[in-house]
Amino acid sequence: MPFVNWLKRRLVVIAGLFTLAYLLLPNVVVTVFSFNDPKGRFNYEWQRFSTDAWTDPCGVAGLCGSLSLSLQIALWATLGATALGTAIAFALVRYRFRARGAVNSLIFLPMAMPEVVMAASLLTLFLNMGVQLGFWTILIAHIMFCLSFVVTAVKARVMSMDPRLEQAAQDLYAGPFQTFLRITLPIAAPGIAAGALLAFALSFDDFIITNFNAGSTVTFPMFVWGSAQRGTPVQINVIGTAMFVLAVLFVLVSMLISNRRTKQKA
Repeated sequence: MPFVNWLKRRLVVIAGLFTLAYLLLPNVVVTVFSFNDPKGRFNYEWQRFSTDAWTDPCGVAGLCGSLSLSLQIALWATLGATALGTAIAFALVRYRFRARGAVNSLIFLPMAMPEVVMAASLLTLFLNMGVQLGFWTILIAHIMFCLSFVVTAVKARVMSMDPRLEQAAQDLYAGPFQTFLRITLPIAAPGIAAGALLAFALSFDDFIITNFNAGSTVTFPMFVWGSAQRGTPVQINVIGTAMFVLAVLFVLVSMLISNRRTKQKA
């Protein structure tokens, strides 16, 4: 019975650890196989330890080019979606206008719609308009489906803001621009940052919408998919591992900065 009581007290922690391990297992596999030296074209079975892929991550033709293209598209899509999404979020929260409810509902439509439906719809639109498929069609499509996620993140933050802070700034003779720059923007910044990070991750990782509207352009997810048909190079695991490590480091640095600011305020 002591074991049962111990298990009951720590059941939530154990379940959380198992869930975390389940989520991290694919990343561990990718990391381990980034040091593999496969005999054939496919990197699916462990052969022997090697660091050759790490010393030459661009050894596969087209890999670094597609990675660079994906990073560019993700960066521009993040900037565009964040700017538009932030403005839309403030408009929906702060202002009353005709069809506001309809706009509120339509904003969440891309989040609920299957990606293949949106991809086919955008492809039809571009073809009917005579637009050449490529970088710009991918960018427009990415901004469109990232917009909803940015609006959701920023809107939640803006709705939780205390309007009395802005009123206090105006009582102290701060103009509208100064109030927004010194009060509103810093308070809304966490929501804007969250929306931007989410947009970047979604844009960089997207395959379905990109595949429909890319034409002959090849992004990193499309390169991985194409390589999987012919043979998976170890360099793909290297790129995946490097991105995972960078993401973890970014989160750790953010937590350290947040904890330091909390201690300074205390």
